[in-house]
Amino acid sequence: MAAAVLLDLETIGVAEVRALGALNDSKQHDAAAREALLPVVMDTAQRVVIVCRSAKGIDERGLHRTNLAALRDALIGVARPGCVCLIDGFAVPEFEHPQQAVIGGDATSAAIAAASIVAKVTRDRLMVRADEQLPEWGFGAHFGYSTPAHRAAIIEHGVSPLHRMSFQSTAYEQIAV
Repeated sequence: MAAAVLLDLETIGVAEVRALGALNDSKQHDAAAREALLPVVMDTAQRVVIVCRSAKGIDERGLHRTNLAALRDALIGVARPGCVCLIDGFAVPEFEHPQQAVIGGDATSAAIAAASIVAKVTRDRLMVRADEQLPEWGFGAHFGYSTPAHRAAIIEHGVSPLHRMSFQSTAYEQIAV
């Protein structure tokens, strides 16, 4: 999951700037706070792009390459002539707009923090939907993170269509795939 957000702080009002002040790394907010921040981002942003890649695509290309390609596609959707794209942590290769990698960017850039919120809320919602369709794996409880319950579900039920086979997990080693 990758997201990019175009914010033009010169065109938004004081109230919107204050509301954006609550942004931070999505992992620093609980689910309710992220859900509350999402409409703030959506109302303030000039453009939001979300890109999701499949487990199969990740397995074929590799996680890092897939993440970079998804981020590149999201940035292409929001970039405008004359803008500088701020990117959390590392530069995106083969990208035609100026960019600035910002280490810890989700804690220092409103646009990066906004994108982090959008991506995390979208991913969490997808995991809740996956839980409805594949309840035996409990995605709505662990959201796909490697918790003891998630590993136990894999051991009991095997992998689901959402699991990456290229991901190295001790739970995967304990089942016949």
